[in-house]
Amino acid sequence: MFDLGWTELMVVGIVALIVVGPKDLPVLFRNVGRFVGKAKGMAREFSRAMNDAADEAGVKDMAQGLKAATNPVGSAMDGVKEAAQDMAKSIDPTKFDPDSETGKLAAERAADAKKIQEATARAASDRQAREAEEAAAAAEAAKAGAGEPDQDKETKS
Repeated sequence: MFDLGWTELMVVGIVALIVVGPKDLPVLFRNVGRFVGKAKGMAREFSRAMNDAADEAGVKDMAQGLKAATNPVGSAMDGVKEAAQDMAKSIDPTKFDPDSETGKLAAERAADAKKIQEATARAASDRQAREAEEAAAAAEAAKAGAGEPDQDKETKS
């Protein structure tokens, strides 16, 4: 509000300490804090009263009208977005009439999603089994490979 930095506040505090004295300084700061709080409260109340008066006078409606007049495409798109959001909130995807086209499509999509999930799970388990087999084969090959040099050393000795 007054744009005071730390250095200015320190200077004010030192001057207040010298002028008021160390005993009365906390009381002075408490009173200044109360005054600032009351001033902020009055400013907030004034601002709220002005906003309420503007709302009663219809300033908000006029501002929306001016916005619509200056940018008709944007205001039309805003209306479409609001309508789509309202529609999305009101639709519950789990409650469709099973005999309607939407209900049939929803059931078909749910069945397809279930098939995809099952196929994905089956593929994952097959991949894990294949990887386990490959790891076992690699371990046996490593074991057999490690055993052969020992046998070669024994035959050469």
